[in-house]
Amino acid sequence: MRTQVVIIGGGPSGLLLSQLLYTKGIDSIVLERQTRDHVLGRIRAGVLEQGMMALMAEAGVDTRMKAKGIAHHGTLISYDNTLFRIDFQKHTGTSVMVYGQTEVTQDLYAAREAHGGQIEFEVEGVTIHDADRDAPYVTYTVGGQERRIDCDFIAGCDGFHGVSRNSIPQTSRREFEKVYPFGWLGVLSETPPVNDEIIYANSERGFALCSMRNDQLSRYYIQCSMADKPQDWSDDAFWQELKRRIPQDQAAQLITGPSIEKSIAPLRSFVTEPMRWGRLFLCGDAAHIVPPTGAKGLNTAASDVHYLFTGLCQHYLDKTDEGLDQYSEKALARVWKAERFSWWFSSLMHRYPDQSEFDLRMQRAELEFLRSSDAAQKALAENYVGLPY
Repeated sequence: MRTQVVIIGGGPSGLLLSQLLYTKGIDSIVLERQTRDHVLGRIRAGVLEQGMMALMAEAGVDTRMKAKGIAHHGTLISYDNTLFRIDFQKHTGTSVMVYGQTEVTQDLYAAREAHGGQIEFEVEGVTIHDADRDAPYVTYTVGGQERRIDCDFIAGCDGFHGVSRNSIPQTSRREFEKVYPFGWLGVLSETPPVNDEIIYANSERGFALCSMRNDQLSRYYIQCSMADKPQDWSDDAFWQELKRRIPQDQAAQLITGPSIEKSIAPLRSFVTEPMRWGRLFLCGDAAHIVPPTGAKGLNTAASDVHYLFTGLCQHYLDKTDEGLDQYSEKALARVWKAERFSWWFSSLMHRYPDQSEFDLRMQRAELEFLRSSDAAQKALAENYVGLPY
């Protein structure tokens, strides 16, 4: 086979890139290791920045998002039973959209299928060849048959454990990592959210987050030990612990119910540099991971897609490689700002096992400064709704 761009990874970033390229007449083939149902079954992020919403509109897949998404004009932060609000509209004039990653992926699959987009599922043994030369190609097997695709460029959208990043020689890349000493135990329940807006809670028992997917589907998290397993936590134990970590008035109106999904996510900050090797370009989790505090994972992948899509359009339509040559530099500049925000917000809201009394006083002072300072709230709001591309 032959195509212009091979996209490795059929998650939201790979599908979004493929759909955007289609709108400009640029061919692509998407390779996905899992089944379609498996990809759609992943429970992931649910907050979209302004930039991600604009890309969905540009790709022509924003109709359902506009109808079913929930615009959030602010967020709530609590500590010591105190609750205050960060007003996004006041400080930035914009908002974010609560719309689950599963819904985004479903919309993108529907669009690619409607337009005859080629997606190969259950591919195995994906291997990238000659990415540092002028004629790269990708080999893989599907259904026991070996296949080869020749292409101009390869987009690695296959996540942290994918083949793309590891296809770059270690001598040609540098990795930066911080592993956090706790995880997030998350529960999805068919219950109305405890509040119309997301609550980030700092408590002496650890962090908690109250979020939602829609008005009858809630997503809650509590900070937990990495030694814990989901089966260690009954639903009742989870709800009791969550109530201890959020303000009393919120706990009193929390509606509980059976969990329909329960999992523990580790927290990690990770960046690899550069994000390009020859004709291979890394996007999203293949190049960087952020802790989920601040909802930057999917949104940072979207900014990568924006820069790569722009560069590919310039290559094919304007006959210049300036955008592709600047891809890694531009993407990483924004990635590191998202990493900084996620690291800062995580440090502010969690309890760390090695925190001294001094550290705890500093954390409290930072929270009180955030509550009382318009300038501090504006900085948080600007980062939360999304820095410009």
